[in-house]
Amino acid sequence: MTRKVFDVGVRLSDFIRSNLDGIIAEWENFARSLNPGSSMTTLQLKDHIEQILSFIARDLEAPQSASEQFDKSRGLADSLPAADTAAETHGILRHDDGYDIMEMVSEYRALRASIIKLWTEKNKNLSDEDVIDLTRFNESIDQALAESVVKFAQKVDQSKDLILGVLGHDIRSPLATIHMSAEILKRTSNPDERHMTLLTQIESSTARVRSIVTDLLDLAKARLGTGIPLIRAPMSLSDLCVSIVEEMRVQHPDRPIVLQVEDDVRGDWDATRLGQVLSNLLSNAMQYGLAGSTVKFTLAQSAKTVLVSVHNNGDAIPPTHLESIFESFTRAPGRGDPLTGESQNLGLGLFISREIVNAHGGSINATSTQADGTTFSIRLPKTKVSSGFPLNAQRFSIGE
Repeated sequence: MTRKVFDVGVRLSDFIRSNLDGIIAEWENFARSLNPGSSMTTLQLKDHIEQILSFIARDLEAPQSASEQFDKSRGLADSLPAADTAAETHGILRHDDGYDIMEMVSEYRALRASIIKLWTEKNKNLSDEDVIDLTRFNESIDQALAESVVKFAQKVDQSKDLILGVLGHDIRSPLATIHMSAEILKRTSNPDERHMTLLTQIESSTARVRSIVTDLLDLAKARLGTGIPLIRAPMSLSDLCVSIVEEMRVQHPDRPIVLQVEDDVRGDWDATRLGQVLSNLLSNAMQYGLAGSTVKFTLAQSAKTVLVSVHNNGDAIPPTHLESIFESFTRAPGRGDPLTGESQNLGLGLFISREIVNAHGGSINATSTQADGTTFSIRLPKTKVSSGFPLNAQRFSIGE
């Protein structure tokens, strides 16, 4: 490869401008050496490098406070409010072109090294002003890199969540067919005991997969920004709590559940979604609580809010895990099937529960110690806070 001839510049910003074609050619050659670049056009390889270099040159000459310098070195400088910067657009396009994030980062590493090497070769005795320029150049590269990485990561998350949503939607129909077929065969074919057992296993297995698919769809909705949809209606939370607890007693006849529910606790909520949350919290208490121990379920209210709590005794949740327990794909450490050791869920239940509670304008939290056990608490406003309430909404206190 023939190296371009570079002209000497007095300041680093002048060097970048006067040697723009050569620097871009070096960038293009490096991008082409990466796996996706071999089949890309020159225009695709160059992408927004000219605009990025122009930004760096302008930034080197712009006045800058000490706090702005510190923020930029950490990739925290403010981006343009109206549209994506050139670096942000570069991150988006490199994702779409099939680069991985390490390959994109390596472009900036090569760009930094190339410009510094070529400039210092022509400026062997750096002045104090040159040292300042070099520092600010590194800060500008760091800022551009941070902007590209953020957008690249966002595109990765969007693609992943879109795939989850599509897969979940497409799997639902055949699952429903399998489940319905098993039900029909049980009712109409007079199966013997062995076949009845197999059909029951088909029903339970499809119900479990359907639950996983529903969780994946809820995850995709939450992370794609649309939020988990609610169908609100006036309802009795007291009746819902009693119903959920009775279901759990049937499923776990060996586990006593103490139920303390105030009468006539009513509000404007989505009964199906709240039932999903309460069932998940009780199931966790049964699964992770001390075998044979009592689970306590409480519902209380004030003038404007309600408080639901589920308490169980058993091993405490480690403090480090407690901080992230409501994040997606998070499971309690060391817990699983007693026979296989494998987890019985995807670690989405508490994440989805949090999103449902947040969508209601409420909050959910957990406390756990070895002495006092584990308690999950939900606070909800009795009335709808606003239309289409956003996730991560305002929190309410039971004392309001």
